[in-house]
Amino acid sequence: MEVKIDCRGLDCPQPVINTKKALDNLKEGTIVTIVDNEVAKENVRKLANKLNAITEIQEKSGEFHISITKGQVHKNQEAIDKHPGNGELVILIGNDKMGVGANELGDVLIKGYLYTLTEVDPKPNKLIFINNGVKLNCKGSNSIENIKKLEEMGVEILSCGTCLDYYGLKDELQVGSISNMYTIAESLNQASKTVVL
Repeated sequence: MEVKIDCRGLDCPQPVINTKKALDNLKEGTIVTIVDNEVAKENVRKLANKLNAITEIQEKSGEFHISITKGQVHKNQEAIDKHPGNGELVILIGNDKMGVGANELGDVLIKGYLYTLTEVDPKPNKLIFINNGVKLNCKGSNSIENIKKLEEMGVEILSCGTCLDYYGLKDELQVGSISNMYTIAESLNQASKTVVL
């Protein structure tokens, strides 16, 4: 059985949500999600990888047809959940400065905080950057090296794709991966500890 899900023109995180709903309602068979942009393609692919499903992607005239077969394990399963189970610490960063007040001081504090995270234990499992916070992961940020170091240490770095689009920064991203609101909400809901900056 094959079910087609047309997600062309839909904003994040709707393609992921529509695909997840279709997969939940399918006992066995294949879902083919059709999207018209790279970010939606990657977000749906990540969902399929998380579900350990076999995934094939075909590009047709600028559109992506993502076939996800339910009930079969992906032969090249990615280690998506480096820190599975309880005990996850997720830090949500919504600004490129820390605290309220002088902007220069806020710049110094956020840089110092991200550096300090490289030195203390336990490390967070994920850093999620939204709104103005995505600027910290983009070209020109004073915190790039510290965030890259955290990623090398196993911390997952996620930037909101809608936010990058809003600020016109998608091509400026220097570290981590582009995420979507479905993944962000899921990460926050499953975390046992959440810090919001």
